[in-house]
Amino acid sequence: MKYVLTVSQEQEENLISALQTRFLANPQRHPNIQWEEVQRKLLANKGSLRSLWAMETSGGEPDVLEYDSAKDAYLFVDCSPESPAGRRSLCYDRAGLESRKDARPETSAMDMATEMGIEILNEGLYRKLQATGHYDTKTSSWILTPPEIRKLGGALFMEYRYGTVFVYHNGAQSYYAARGFRGSVYIGAMK
Repeated sequence: MKYVLTVSQEQEENLISALQTRFLANPQRHPNIQWEEVQRKLLANKGSLRSLWAMETSGGEPDVLEYDSAKDAYLFVDCSPESPAGRRSLCYDRAGLESRKDARPETSAMDMATEMGIEILNEGLYRKLQATGHYDTKTSSWILTPPEIRKLGGALFMEYRYGTVFVYHNGAQSYYAARGFRGSVYIGAMK
């Protein structure tokens, strides 16, 4: 899937409306953050809307998870109940993809995240998201894997089962219909 480099005025309005609706419906994700401040950042950083649009259109349902005062930016994270449907059946990274001899997926999670202008969640951020609800109860999501694990051919993913958040490992070349990835992007951050 190729992501657009620009977002039309109509798409921008639809996106901001969807973000506002989701923000107001889920205050547990962002206590003490007001929508008006978030909207101000969105409108002042329209170039960043491309990443949010890519998250939204691939099924991620992005929402604010935190405000970083050092960056003066809001962190948007994929909050869809299950791993985003438009980002599943992917190897972890390019090396994993290229190591497959056959039955290759179109791309990898890391490549798709780069194309979208987002970061794959690390374990800490995934756990922070899980503290606001229960996500990936039927799916799993690749997470940023430490280099020492990746160097040995492995990659990590997480899911929520039996009232617990689990971290698992798999070969980076593996891909499954029920495994995708969740991403994040700061809006308002100084580049």
